[in-house]
Amino acid sequence: MTENGDDPTFQVNSTAHPQIMWMPEKDRIHDSLLYQFMVDLSEKKNTLYHDYNQLHHWTIEHSEEFWDMLWDFCDVMGEKNLPITQCPANSQLPAKETQWFPHASLNFAENLLNNWNLHAAADAIVFHCEGVPERRQHLSWQQLYRQTSQVAAFMAENGVKQGDVVAAYIPNIPQAIVAMLATASLGAIWTSTSPDFGVESVVERFGQTKPKLLICADGYFYNGKTHNSLDKVSAMLEKLPSVKQLLLIPYIEDSKTEGDNTIENERGTVSRASGQQPVTTAWWDEMLKQYPACPLSFTQVPFNHPLYILYSSGTTGKPKCIVHNTGGTLLNHLKEHQLHCNLKSGDRLFYFTTCGWMMWNWMVSGLATGASLVIYDGSPFFPDGNVLWDMAEQESVTLFGTSAKYLEALEKQGYQPASNHDLLSLNTLCSTGSVLAPEQFDYVYQAIKSDLQLASISGGTDICGCFAIGNPLNPVYRGECQGRALGMDVQVFDDNGRSLFQQQGELVCCNSFPNQPIGFWNDEDGSRYHKAYWHTFPNTWHHGDFVSLSETGGMTFYGRSDAILNPGGVRIGTAEIYRQVNPLDEITDSVVIGQHWHNDIRVVLFVQLAEECELDDELKATICQRIRQHCSPRHVPAVILAVNDIPRTKSGKLVELAVRNIVHHQPVKNVGALANPQALEQYKNHPELQDEAN
Repeated sequence: MTENGDDPTFQVNSTAHPQIMWMPEKDRIHDSLLYQFMVDLSEKKNTLYHDYNQLHHWTIEHSEEFWDMLWDFCDVMGEKNLPITQCPANSQLPAKETQWFPHASLNFAENLLNNWNLHAAADAIVFHCEGVPERRQHLSWQQLYRQTSQVAAFMAENGVKQGDVVAAYIPNIPQAIVAMLATASLGAIWTSTSPDFGVESVVERFGQTKPKLLICADGYFYNGKTHNSLDKVSAMLEKLPSVKQLLLIPYIEDSKTEGDNTIENERGTVSRASGQQPVTTAWWDEMLKQYPACPLSFTQVPFNHPLYILYSSGTTGKPKCIVHNTGGTLLNHLKEHQLHCNLKSGDRLFYFTTCGWMMWNWMVSGLATGASLVIYDGSPFFPDGNVLWDMAEQESVTLFGTSAKYLEALEKQGYQPASNHDLLSLNTLCSTGSVLAPEQFDYVYQAIKSDLQLASISGGTDICGCFAIGNPLNPVYRGECQGRALGMDVQVFDDNGRSLFQQQGELVCCNSFPNQPIGFWNDEDGSRYHKAYWHTFPNTWHHGDFVSLSETGGMTFYGRSDAILNPGGVRIGTAEIYRQVNPLDEITDSVVIGQHWHNDIRVVLFVQLAEECELDDELKATICQRIRQHCSPRHVPAVILAVNDIPRTKSGKLVELAVRNIVHHQPVKNVGALANPQALEQYKNHPELQDEAN
């Protein structure tokens, strides 16, 4: 090796910087898997790789070698075979057409269950349900393997085979993970959504993918209430003729009550309308008794074989069915878990998510590293805001994942988890779903834990992973994602496709990567897929986020590009305004849009007020002054209006486009994608917005 044969010592820039929130200690750096990867690379290349930015550059310049080495470093089970790509990753062929590991074969479930027998009695899954401590469950690795084999046998006997679609309308419960593993073990395709979705929203999704088997729970718990799902299941089956078999999970106590007799009280069959083929019904617990545990036979599939179908939010039209491949999803999740989040065997991984959000898929892949999954079903504020932190302490969670909105709500309500919880085991906190404001960085380090890697991560359903993510080697800077993901040539472009530095622009990825979607379901010629990501800039993935790269190597996010404000021709990220408005004690939440007005765009701000607060002239002046002082005069809203609710998707994302459409008297194409569609009524026909609205 170079440097007199010494082992690499990776230097972190310790120059004082006013925005440094956390600096990893040397021992923590040396104990990280990312450090070990850099040691291995340095020995292999006989060159010292000494910092993250240098490593990132190497993974871009030598992307085939990086992903090849990552396969070995993470002990992926399967036949890798050469070549690594069908065509060189840096060729002139469109990046979207590059095929990774074209001759490889593997099985996703086999990789997640790879080491089950090495720690058979240890926890694979720990489950908590809101408000019901006695529902806490432990599923050992041995139990997880056994139940997966039983469900796989049931599926196979009922005709599920490689390439078939299995759909689940299900809470975040252990059975969801078992069913997904069973599906993947057969080489079938998994798709899921959460039970708070309405019938039409489910049909819009599953109706496109035509599942053969549908798995449902009889209900779910949320915010202290029990919700029965059976009537909705019956209604959606009327519109899903592809479903031949229904597997029901008894989850809520009062689920077997008489309804409209479409589901019989004695666990009978589900009837469809006259003339339609009947659906065979089985119950989960009875099925497990019928099918004995047996060794799993894992169907080996090509690297690029479909694994998951995920869905876009659908707020601007029918949800896109995004198809993700087996090998790319596994390899990328291993990269993000092990190298970026330093997840290790025996760690305890928690992410607050539902089965309708890609973070559920991301979380489940933690099994491949040997981590135990801590899962939670219900409201994060029932009975109060301590519930998730009580669980984190009880289960010794090492990685805690959540949304930026949850952290903001905790701060608003005055919760201080550090003051009444032992979070000694907690090493990493990940936040995604929306922009994490600088004030939330302050809150995390003051109220949760001071010695913590805070990873503000961003990517999405489109890639089932991240473009911007944390790493255990670098400092955390206030308001920034730590950096760009390894192997991803993420840049910032202006409208003309020129690269920008320390300026706001479009997030793009200029190279190919294994976890690119296969495409969209039922998009035979690929035209919809091309238009969604590859149409704006030649041979370049256009993601639709408005961002900037900083001198630290980090990234700052300003909101979605399609929601960007443009008063006087100046592009403004919506997150810049939220950062100033939402911290105010009088404001619970807000949404901002650009309204067409006098041949220009003006900024309109809607605010949800805290209890007993009023949007008077004084509060309006405070809002405007704060925005003018910390942003610019162009950011100051021309109109500020009070509303009782802010519309969001079921995963908690703001729907600025839906509000903008309402204000401009345009239809919102898919209100079923919203968690609170009734909120949109408040945005109609405001006198202050009518004069020039179009």
